[in-house]
Amino acid sequence: MRLLGCVFIIALALLLPVSPAAAEKIFNAESFTLDNGLKVVVIPNHRAPVVTHMIWYKFGGADETPGKSGIAHFLEHLMFKGTPKVPDGQFSRIVKKLGGNDNAFTSQDFTAYYQNVPRMHLERVMEMESDRMKNLTLREEEVASERQVIIEERRLRVDSRPQAKFQEQLMSTLFINHPYGVPVIGWLHEMRELTRDDAFEQYDAWYAPNNAILIVSGDVTAKELEPLAKKYYGPIAAQSVPERKRTRPAPIIAAPRLVMEDARIGQPVIMKTWRAARGDDALDMLSEILGGTSTSRLYKRLVVERKLAISAGAGYEPLSLNETTFSIYATPAPGVSLGDLEAAIGQEISLLLDKGVTLEELNAAKGRKRASLTYYLDSLQGPALLFGRVLTSGFGVDYVENIVNRLEKLTIEDVAQSASTLFKNDDFPVTGILMPKAPPAPKPDKPAPQGAKQ
Repeated sequence: MRLLGCVFIIALALLLPVSPAAAEKIFNAESFTLDNGLKVVVIPNHRAPVVTHMIWYKFGGADETPGKSGIAHFLEHLMFKGTPKVPDGQFSRIVKKLGGNDNAFTSQDFTAYYQNVPRMHLERVMEMESDRMKNLTLREEEVASERQVIIEERRLRVDSRPQAKFQEQLMSTLFINHPYGVPVIGWLHEMRELTRDDAFEQYDAWYAPNNAILIVSGDVTAKELEPLAKKYYGPIAAQSVPERKRTRPAPIIAAPRLVMEDARIGQPVIMKTWRAARGDDALDMLSEILGGTSTSRLYKRLVVERKLAISAGAGYEPLSLNETTFSIYATPAPGVSLGDLEAAIGQEISLLLDKGVTLEELNAAKGRKRASLTYYLDSLQGPALLFGRVLTSGFGVDYVENIVNRLEKLTIEDVAQSASTLFKNDDFPVTGILMPKAPPAPKPDKPAPQGAKQ
């Protein structure tokens, strides 16, 4: 659940094109696989003597045993409780003493751990991270106290935030009969029952080198990293890992409509969310054209020209092991009803399906992505996050390195075809409305009883 903001940034950066004259490989990543099945990716960046070291496990919220929601995220917390070599609480303290920082995060499709440290201390963090891949120790009191931590985290991140509660309900409605409908942090009543045995059951099943990806970005090469990877991760034996079984989501044959009122909401918002194909370059461009910026189609049409909304946009998350989401959202202008705004969104979708997008719109969307790439390539941790999300979503290294070639070939016909597939399929979108809760009407004064003194 940590660093969730990075997820959105990565999604935007994923399909950034550069000019045809640029090198075919954007990041020049190098990769190899150890004998025990651990895949290793090295992303050289020699601008500064620092590195990002990340280990990604192909185990997330969607892989949990039914009825044990939140266990992947809970295990992420418990991984900091120590091993015989690095006792409870010492991992992060050591990283800090080395001049670095560390953390971890969990999603539906992965759990990841990282350290940012000076290059000279890379070997030390590799030693510690490989140690906790198989040597975790947990005392009952540690599990009990950390369970209270994740329950409090849910209270702060979800239960006390109407937007988060609403999004949780929307995803549960969108992904019927699929684990993506279960929140990564877990349902509260199930979180309260998570035990030490539950944690070790998942740890023993999923935390193995042949179910992990090691990614190191920064001042290092594959030639330098390979002997270190063999030294620290190589001795860990491969093991049988459960199949990542994911049920297919049930068809949405009735139009779901969620309405939530909360006094803490300042402005109403309407959102329409579709289940969508993952890794679709054309859908990524479509979301940029429709609502990526204040110059995009929805903002210009609904906010600037028609004065129906004060904000409007669209979003698409390309990286996912299974189906993903495409959303359109807007906040009505004062005096505009949600019904009128919803009708206007429908008109814009109909116009898109009838007329398609223009070559000018597509080129402008590519240009905005191109401008962002310069800053993205300057990042140390960003490329490691990107490759990790790509690989745990079932794509390969070439999916990232071939961004340029794919985007240069993308046409307005490709965008039109993806739009038609998205908006004309048999599944309904989920329509969500989050709005302020009106204060209760004042009670009328009761008439005085007959004969009472006035």
